[in-house]
Amino acid sequence: MDLKPGSRLKSSVCDTELIVVKAPSGDVDITCGGSPMADPADAERNGEVAASAADGTALGKRYVNEDESLEVLCTKPGDGSLALGGTPLGLKEAKPLPASD
Repeated sequence: MDLKPGSRLKSSVCDTELIVVKAPSGDVDITCGGSPMADPADAERNGEVAASAADGTALGKRYVNEDESLEVLCTKPGDGSLALGGTPLGLKEAKPLPASD
């Protein structure tokens, strides 16, 4: 799947929906709950969340891959966890604010 910033994605096995914030060039394989994600207009609910990919997603949280070439924002939470090419995506940590002495 070729992703662009602003693209919307929907899981085919749970309620998870995402917006792409930052995308790597080329074709990527992003999954949720062990199944490929799709365009919301094309996504149909089929199957169940894989037990190995059932950590869930949280509303309003950003998820990134290890080198942060992919960043997505969760707009609707679900039971499936996100992965890119089989590698789980991690929760992006907030940047610490400078001290205001």
